[in-house]
Amino acid sequence: MARLRVVVVDLWLAVVEVALISLLAGVRCPTFVAVNEILSSVQELLFPSATQVAIETAAANGEAIRIEARCTAPGARCPVCDTWSTRVHGSYLRSPADLPCAGQRSVISLRVRRYVCANTTCPRRTFVEQAPGLTRRHGRTTERLRSAMGALGLALAGRAGARLASHMGIATSRNTLLRRVMELPDPEPPEPTAIGVDDFALRKGHVYGTVITDAVTHRVLDLLPERDAATLTPWLAAHPGIEVICRDRASAYAEAADAAAPQAQQVADRFHLWQNIARAVERTVIDHRSCLREFTAPEPEPEPQWETPVADDDNVEYEGPPDPTGRMADRRRVHHAMVHELLDRGMSMRAVARHLGWGRHTVRRYAQAKQWQDMVKGHQRRRPSKLDPFKPYLAQRWEETGGKITGRVLFEEITARGYRGSRTLLAQWKHQALIAPDSAPPPPPPPSIRQVTGWLTRHPAGLTPDEEVQRKAILAHCPELDTAAGLVTSFAEMLTHLEGNRLTEWITEAMTSGLPGISTFAVGLNSDYDAVHAGLTTHWNSGHVEGAVNRIKMLKRQTFGRASFALLRKRVLLAL
Repeated sequence: MARLRVVVVDLWLAVVEVALISLLAGVRCPTFVAVNEILSSVQELLFPSATQVAIETAAANGEAIRIEARCTAPGARCPVCDTWSTRVHGSYLRSPADLPCAGQRSVISLRVRRYVCANTTCPRRTFVEQAPGLTRRHGRTTERLRSAMGALGLALAGRAGARLASHMGIATSRNTLLRRVMELPDPEPPEPTAIGVDDFALRKGHVYGTVITDAVTHRVLDLLPERDAATLTPWLAAHPGIEVICRDRASAYAEAADAAAPQAQQVADRFHLWQNIARAVERTVIDHRSCLREFTAPEPEPEPQWETPVADDDNVEYEGPPDPTGRMADRRRVHHAMVHELLDRGMSMRAVARHLGWGRHTVRRYAQAKQWQDMVKGHQRRRPSKLDPFKPYLAQRWEETGGKITGRVLFEEITARGYRGSRTLLAQWKHQALIAPDSAPPPPPPPSIRQVTGWLTRHPAGLTPDEEVQRKAILAHCPELDTAAGLVTSFAEMLTHLEGNRLTEWITEAMTSGLPGISTFAVGLNSDYDAVHAGLTTHWNSGHVEGAVNRIKMLKRQTFGRASFALLRKRVLLAL
């Protein structure tokens, strides 16, 4: 492909040479017309946005494509005084890097002119012309390469963007990509009428910021470095057209909205309301944890018995566990038969392993297995124990003493009879075979605070049958928790069906319930009544803000170690 590109470029240069010779000889040939068409096509392909640049030559050496061009503008304006000048002081070559072409690096050799400023009072005596859409002052890359690097840094950040750029043929570093991101201008969204406000972690547990989103378009409007009222107030004052503010129950955001946007309707988010009541229920359960310690879990119902019992018949042969099934079981059966067939022919294990291409240990395991079922996990036979010959004697001694014999005495007696095992093996068998069958199973532990809180705050359809039984039992055992469950159910119905007209009645009932956790929650609702009532009656919510916070976490992970607030804000505003 590289040789083909060189041939194409050489043919194109040959056509240009023939056309120039014809032009010097005064002969108008069709080749010259074709060259003009080729030049105009190449011009449109390579520099579609730079209309004041003309291509002179192009060459490919297999590693890079070098394009020589010049500026064709009749003059330029001084960057200081904006005076038009046509007086040329000199010219020189600039070589800005460009986007790769056909997998090869592109280098533009652009001849630019230096002009003399026509304004004698201007402090700038000379200046260099710029190709609009192609170069900028002190720029070592073209504008399109700069835009591509900014897009890579915006999408993948530093390290990942630099790796992808190297595969694309763009020579750059992660620091350069991040600088290109910081050079991008901030978006200018339209003036919002409804916004959502929430906090996000810059450093979880230590530093938090504020994210502001448009509640209509769900786009991020701005990021603030703090989550206090002093930081949010100036931003709200700069946007007087805000009519709705969706927020959580934080007092800082409420204070900022009251001070800088008194005309806006504040809406308490329903998700945060449910979080608040869940914490209130947890505090209530903690206050009544003594009821949990005294609570006895209900015993599960016994399995139903057959109405017609099966008669005992000593002549009936009961089958053992069914044979394992599946592809693995079929493979084990075939391999077991294959190994034993070869061994029956008189082949040694080493010869069988060489014949099948297996390891000797694999062949040995198949040879030692009497049945193919023993090669399936979970169906292996129990290995003989050193304690097996002495188990009848141990059971007899246990019955004779009524279980009042120590393990040390038993160990000494069977050691005198020839036992050569460890005392730990005897202790384990004694606990499993002698003590455990006679002892009653321990009672189930009481439910934890977290479990009871989940039973009270989760939707009934999400509870398992066992959880429903335990929930009913704990509510019957503790009347205070039964009252809390009723209040939670009533609040859930009000929140789900947007029945904010019942809020006053619910607050009164909760404050007089005598439950400290829920009563404190009701007092907080009463102090923020307007915002809570709006959250329980209107469709506005902060769900889009929570989604933006999740996407911010992803962007933070991409720039781990380099996520300064300025860089994070730039990426969030341009990417979200």
